[in-house]
Amino acid sequence: QVQVVESGGGLVQAGGSLRLSCAASGRTFSIYTMGWFRQAPGKEREFVTTIRWTGGSTYYTDSVKGRYFISKDNAKNTVYLQMNSLKPEDTAVYYCNVGTSTGAVWGQGTQVTVSS
Repeated sequence: QVQVVESGGGLVQAGGSLRLSCAASGRTFSIYTMGWFRQAPGKEREFVTTIRWTGGSTYYTDSVKGRYFISKDNAKNTVYLQMNSLKPEDTAVYYCNVGTSTGAVWGQGTQVTVSS
């Protein structure tokens, strides 16, 4: 199995930046995507971004395009999410999501709060 540990997040003013990290361990050879979802209070969890472990293709939801940037370090089995120009509506719990050959793995979530 794959295990993930998230870090980063916190409180930032609108217009600021934050960086999230998600490190995978275990059967990392089974990973084919890593990315992030988020869940705001009272809303359903939604897709934010993902990156293919081989090749590095990236995908973003429209609301974060041009502001969020996902990258990876294969040697460290880690994915990073650089979040710029943050808005209050970006406030949510951000969950790392890992796609593996045996199913999806989720992180515990990290809170991102953007004050206006």
